[in-house]
Amino acid sequence: MKAEQTGTAAEATGRTPAAAGRGAEEAGTVLPGPSLLEDPEQMRRSGYRVVDAIVDRWANLADGPAWRGASRKVTEPLLHGPPPESGQPLEPILETVLQDVMPLAGRIDHPRFLAFIPSSPSWASVLASFLVNGFNVFQGTWLESSGPSQIEVTVTEWFREWLGYPPGAGGLFTSGGSAANLIALVAAREAAGNPPAGTVYVSEQTHASAVRAARIAGIDGTRVRHLPVDADFRIVPSGLREAVRRDREGGLAPFCVIANAGTTNTGAIDPLTEIAHVAKEEGLWYHIDAAYGGFAVLDPNTRPLLAGLELGDSVSLDPHKWFFQPYETGCLMVRDVTRLEAAFRMLPEYLQDADWGPEHVNFCDRGLQLTRSFRALRVWLAVQRYGLDAHRTEIARAIGLARRTEARIRAEAELELLSPQSLGVVCFRYVGRPAAAPRSLDELNREIQDRITRSGLAMLSSTRLGRRFSLRFCILNTRTTAADVDLALDAILRTGRELDA
Repeated sequence: MKAEQTGTAAEATGRTPAAAGRGAEEAGTVLPGPSLLEDPEQMRRSGYRVVDAIVDRWANLADGPAWRGASRKVTEPLLHGPPPESGQPLEPILETVLQDVMPLAGRIDHPRFLAFIPSSPSWASVLASFLVNGFNVFQGTWLESSGPSQIEVTVTEWFREWLGYPPGAGGLFTSGGSAANLIALVAAREAAGNPPAGTVYVSEQTHASAVRAARIAGIDGTRVRHLPVDADFRIVPSGLREAVRRDREGGLAPFCVIANAGTTNTGAIDPLTEIAHVAKEEGLWYHIDAAYGGFAVLDPNTRPLLAGLELGDSVSLDPHKWFFQPYETGCLMVRDVTRLEAAFRMLPEYLQDADWGPEHVNFCDRGLQLTRSFRALRVWLAVQRYGLDAHRTEIARAIGLARRTEARIRAEAELELLSPQSLGVVCFRYVGRPAAAPRSLDELNREIQDRITRSGLAMLSSTRLGRRFSLRFCILNTRTTAADVDLALDAILRTGRELDA
C-alpha cells in the first residue's frame, strides 16, 4: 500500500493553516505572564473537552474511514513551524490537535481495521491512563509507589496463574513485546554466563523485535539462526536439535531458543511442548513470544492449542493486543523471577533508601527502566470494571469470527486460502475467475489492497507467504462484527472483478 495522500492541506482536514494558528487576540483570553500553571476551572473545562472528543470519536467510529493518512506535503503546512515564544489560549490549540493531528493517523480501533494486529482499548483502561499521567506516578521502587507496585504485583500474579506458571514466577510491565523480548534475551544471556560465542535460535516467522533484541544484546547477527518451518509455518523441533548440534560442533555456544505462541504473519503456534523438551535436553533458555496470542489461554476452547506455554523460562505478553489495553502496555513473565534480578538489579548509593527487603518489589530491579510508568493500573481497572469473563468472551468471539471468515474464503471460488485460520489471523488472496485474462496475482492483490484502503471502507495489510503475496485479516477488535468482515470480503471480490475484467 502506498502511504501517500494527494491534495492540499485544506482538503485533507477541512481547515486552513491560518485557522490552525489563530492568535490569542481572536480567540479570547491571553495568559497572564509566563507560567506552567493552569487555573483549576480552565483545567476542568479543557479536561471535559478532551473527554468529550474521545467519547464522540468512539461513538461515531464506524461512520468514518478505517484509515486516513497524509504525505508530508500535506502535514507540514498545517503543523510545522517555530515554537511560540509566548503562551496561547488552550482551546484553539486543542482544536488544532483534534482537527489537524489526530485524524491523520491509523484508526486502529475502527471495526474494519483488519490490518497488522489491531488494538481496541476499553474505556476503563483509558481512564486509568488519564489517572496515571495526571498523578505522575514513578513506579521504579516500592518506596515511591507502594500502592501502584502492589497493583503490579497483583496483576502479574493473575498472569502467572493464567499461564500456569508455578509459585515463584513473576514479571513486570513493559512498553510492549519489543522491550519484553529484549529483557528476556539479556536475562538468558546472563544466565548462560554471557558466552562470547552465544547463539540464539528463532523461527523464520519470528517477530523482527527478537532479532533486534539480539543485536542490542550484543549477539552477532551471524549467530542468530533462523530455523525453517513446516507447511503450517511452525518450527520443526528436529531442525532445532540439528542446528544446535552443528553449532556446538563448530565451537559456538547455543543458549536460547525463541518460540512463538501466535506469529504476526499467520497466527501460527509453534509446537511448544516439543520445543520445551529440546530446550531442556540441550540446556537452552526457552523464551516464548506470546505477545499476540498469549491471552487466548483464557478461552477454554483455545487453551489446548497453547499447551506448553507454561514450560517457557520466559513469556512475552502484550495486553495492548488481546487484552484490550492502550498501547505501551506490555509484559514479561519469567518462571524464576530471580533470574531477572540477577541480570538487572543494581543498588547505587542514591537508591539505598529504596531497599525495603525482598518482599517489597522494586520493579526497576527486573528490567531496563528506573523511571517507569504505572501501566498495570490499566489492566487492573479494566478487569475490576468488566470482569474476567467479559475479556474471555471477547477473545473467544474474535476467534470464532476468524473461523467464520476462513469458511467463507473457502466457499468463494475467486478466493484462495493461503494459511488456515489461527487465533484471529487468516491469510488469503484473490485469484479471479477462470475465464478472466491472466495477470500477476501479486500485482492484482496489491492493487486490490491499495484501492480498498484508500477508499476508507477497510484497512487491509499484506504479507508474503513463501513467494506469494497474501492479503491478511487480523480480527481482534471488540467492535468488529461479521457484517464488517463481509463488507471487506465483498469489496475484495468486487474490486478484483473490476481490475481483472
